Amino acid sequence: MQRVLFHSTVFGPIHSRRLGSSLGINLSPVDGKTCTFDCLYCEAGFNSQGAGSSGLPSRDQTAIMLEDKLKDMRSDGQTLDTITFSGNGEPTLHPEFAGIVDDTLLLRDRYFPDAVVSVLCNSTRLDKEDVVSALMKVDNAILKLDSAIDSTMRQIDRPTSAGFNTAWLIDRLKMFGDKAIIQTMFLRGEYEGMIVDNTTDKEVGALLDAYCQIRPREVMIYSIDRKTPARDLQKVSIAELEAIAAKVRAEGIRVQVN
Repeated sequence: MQRVLFHSTVFGPIHSRRLGSSLGINLSPVDGKTCTFDCLYCEAGFNSQGAGSSGLPSRDQTAIMLEDKLKDMRSDGQTLDTITFSGNGEPTLHPEFAGIVDDTLLLRDRYFPDAVVSVLCNSTRLDKEDVVSALMKVDNAILKLDSAIDSTMRQIDRPTSAGFNTAWLIDRLKMFGDKAIIQTMFLRGEYEGMIVDNTTDKEVGALLDAYCQIRPREVMIYSIDRKTPARDLQKVSIAELEAIAAKVRAEGIRVQVN
């Protein structure tokens, strides 16, 4: 079974194809996964591996580890483009997420004031006032929208909540407007005998309509880059991604293709 990637709370820095030199903060267990999605493409594996036994890092522990790492990096003369909340699951599930964001912004300002703070968020907890407030504070609120069609979203992202739906999601994303960066994973393939494909004209058209409603600062479109827990998925070519991007740009929305 494919398992979690990150075995520490603060990790890296690593080179991110979207974010440059990125120091990661993993607010999930270091030996298991906690997420409100169970995506077919998740590089951290399926939720069935369990949450492990380490538990979640505390706010104080996270701040101490982050400050120690930032001190070392500055002493060594390293550069840093971004501090990124990502890891083995959905960071906004952490009960102290908002406070940890506040601590991170203070530490960023102290040690690497030119770096940005980014959150990779699956958008499932945008009904939580403290989560929304924290996401509004960071430099890059990178919010997930893989399909604007319910059946496809449920097939690819596999939300753990039976009531989660794209109409609700798009309505919540509209609150962020140009504060949001929308991230969409394009893929195709097969899972459990069913065709998976969010690159069709119907899918792209629905996403274009959603992007136009949200009017984000930017859309990030990308495809598979690492091993996925669902084995029969295929990477979409850069040429195809660029063709989709051209349609988004024609609506006056900035696009980054990876």
